[in-house]
Amino acid sequence: MLKTSTRLLRLLSLLQQRRHWTGAELCERLEVEARTVRRDVERLRELGYPIQASVGVGGGYQLSAGTSLPPLLLDDDEAVAVAVALRSATGSVSRMEDTALGLLSKLDQLMPARLRRRVSALYSVTVSLSHNNATPDVDTLTHLATACRDHLLLKLGYRDRTGKPSTRNVEPLRMAHTGQRWYLVAWDRQREDWRTFRIDRIGQVQTPGPSFVPRTLPEDVATYVERSIRQPSQLHRLRARLQGSAEALATRIPSWCGVLEAVDDHYCLLHVGADSVDQAVALLAMTGVEFEILDAPELLPQLREVVARLQRAMQ
Repeated sequence: MLKTSTRLLRLLSLLQQRRHWTGAELCERLEVEARTVRRDVERLRELGYPIQASVGVGGGYQLSAGTSLPPLLLDDDEAVAVAVALRSATGSVSRMEDTALGLLSKLDQLMPARLRRRVSALYSVTVSLSHNNATPDVDTLTHLATACRDHLLLKLGYRDRTGKPSTRNVEPLRMAHTGQRWYLVAWDRQREDWRTFRIDRIGQVQTPGPSFVPRTLPEDVATYVERSIRQPSQLHRLRARLQGSAEALATRIPSWCGVLEAVDDHYCLLHVGADSVDQAVALLAMTGVEFEILDAPELLPQLREVVARLQRAMQ
């Protein structure tokens, strides 16, 4: 039989691995009787671990949230993952550096030599490129994350890429992180459409009202955010049907021309965003293939004017 201290640590590790264990499962894992499991659970409770017990069919034990954070047990892979994540977080979230570095020093002090070598090997061959990107405040991130989780309406003070301020009433859905910047995906009530907000451009955040029934984003969140980042302009948007499959044209058309959408083996769609009609024409021309503009009829007079100007220049 394992020593009491060793058994307690193993029991704690099991309780942290998944939400619920039956008494029989713990007895089997620890190779002890049910009475011993009950005594060990009581010892962990005395140490501050809030362990709930239930009886009857489906009964068992689970580690629940308490009023304070008790010590956590990490296996080798978890410890390495935490160390790597903390190092990365110091450059992507403001006001986190001191806390993250302090926690890293604790981990480094407790890590066995074999784990320190694994962590140090990664950073000994990695160069961090400095960016001038503004990093969002940790309080802003946690406030937004809570609103996403609990479906709470938000009132945001926001600056667009030109620095123009505005106030947005939004229904937050999800947050996304590219490694350099944080984004919030939300339904904008004024514009009645989905929007992607750079979190470092968000100023004051208020929770103005009750919860809301979350809407369903018509596509994968990661795909939506990626397209929004690659196609950031909101002034002029149009779709064009290109001659050629998306797979064939993806290697020929620069990603900054727009976002390709597969249709079939002969055609695909290109979603174009531009600050001006002239720029939209230039992006379409740079595809190098035949195309047909499918929507944005309000832009057609301006598009024809640009084309006519090009024709006159070639006479």
